[in-house]
Formats: sequence, C-alpha cells, structure tokens
Amino acid sequence: MRIGLQIPHFRPSTPETMRSWLKETVQMVDQGGFDSLWVMDHFFQLGTWLGKPETEMIEGYTTLGFFAGITERVKIGLLVGGVIYRHPAVVIKMVSTLDVLSGGRSYFGIGAAWYQHETESLGMRFPATKERFEQLEEILQIAKHMWSGDTSAYEGKHFKLPYPVNNPQPLSKPHPPILIGGMGPKKTLRFVAKYGDACNFFGRSEVEVLKERLEILKQHCEDLGRPYEEIEKTVLQTADLEGNSTQDVIANGKMLQELGFEHIIFNVKGEYTPETLKLFTEEIIPGLKG
Repeated sequence: MRIGLQIPHFRPSTPETMRSWLKETVQMVDQGGFDSLWVMDHFFQLGTWLGKPETEMIEGYTTLGFFAGITERVKIGLLVGGVIYRHPAVVIKMVSTLDVLSGGRSYFGIGAAWYQHETESLGMRFPATKERFEQLEEILQIAKHMWSGDTSAYEGKHFKLPYPVNNPQPLSKPHPPILIGGMGPKKTLRFVAKYGDACNFFGRSEVEVLKERLEILKQHCEDLGRPYEEIEKTVLQTADLEGNSTQDVIANGKMLQELGFEHIIFNVKGEYTPETLKLFTEEIIPGLKG
C-alpha cells in the first residue's frame, strides 16, 4: 500500500506566509513516510469546504517545481492536469523538466477537465465534452510519441506537431507514469487501459460503484490485451479528522485496499498543521502499511 497526500487548499497560510508554510509542510511529508505529494490543477477554488472560487489558489506546475527543489523522496504530480489549459507539447516539456529536476520523481496526471466557470472566466475556451475527450486522447498519444524520442511529425484532429523534439528526456523510464483521472466507463477507463500507467478514482463514490468501475477497467484491459496488473489503482479520499478518528480513516483505507486499490491519496478537510501531519505519520500510515 502506498500513501499520498494532496494539498487542495492552503489553510492556515496567507499569501505572505504561503512559501514558508508550504516548505515546512512539504518537507514534513517528504520525511514522514508518504509516497507521493499532489496539488490540483485549478486557477479558482472549487467551492464547498475548499473555499469560494475567489479563495487563494496557486498554479500547479509552478508549485510542483518548488516542491521538486525542496524534497528528496516523494513522487510529485498534479491530481490531475486539465487537458484544455495548456498546449499538449508544452505540457510534455513541463513534465519532462519536472522529472529531470526532481531526480525522476514525477507523475504525469491528466484528465479531460470540467470546471467551466474557471475556464471561461479566464478567457479560455471550454469545448464540449466530446472535444475535450478527443484532446485528452491526443495528449496521451503525444506524450508517448515525444517520450519515445520520435521526432517525426504528429498529426491529430486538434493538434499538429511538425517536429516534436523533447530534450532532455525524463529520467523516469520508460517515462513518468501516466495517471489518468476519472471514472467514466466508456472513454476514461478505456484510455487508462490503452495509454495509462495509473488510474485515479473518487473515494467518495459508493463502494458498489468503485467495484463496478474496477471491473470495467479490467475488461478494457482484457479487450486490449493489456495486463490489468500493470495499472496502478489509486483513489482520492478525504480525511475529515475533525469529524472522524484516525481509526475511522484507517478502517476506510483498509476497505479501499480490499477493493483492489494500491495507492490512497488523502486530502485533509481541516487545516494542514504539523499536528495533523503527525496523525498521518504516527498513526494512519503505520496503520495502513503495517
């Protein structure tokens, strides 16, 4: 079992203290037994307990570059990148750079994006669902193409790369793990089976839904001749340590493990304080890995 931590909000920091707070928090994660560290790829906050859209939100890849320089052990990535936010070739260059500067510790997290309000508010185009998934498949193809060292032209419906040079290549071999976020049975899980190294499911989903989607992923793998075991099954779960005990969190994690998930990525509903992180390093992580 691998345990990750997502930081989707930045409480209790302020813009003036965010750099020092992130440095302290991230280094505790790096030294505390976590396997991975993630941030969201959003420009506005998401509402509900995370905060209003106007709440502080820092850009994901810039933040991961900061993390690469202040950590030594944990793998880092976006959970997950939005395909419509950046040109695919630039994204592959960014992930390659992150992998080199982190010493081979990056994930390439990617999904079809969904946050229309944020996208259109910043003047970006929010395509229809069909086009977003077409773009998602093309960036997955471009990633494989550029990371193979192939500089021949790539031509897709939405993107054309006449000479896709990518130097330096990532240190991770054969490339940074491609993690595709989402649970859509027809397209997303087929893309996982065809192109991905990892999937990411929503832990808030009903148990029967999680079981069903894992079975659908397995069927897609069988249809494509891909070993199901090659896919890392990750799940995002919220730890509400204000409303639940650490034993509740551990019990829920063990249930997810029994379903077949190998990597639980937690976020925290409350504040990211040293005391909260100690609950993970001293109780939750040993309880799930023991």
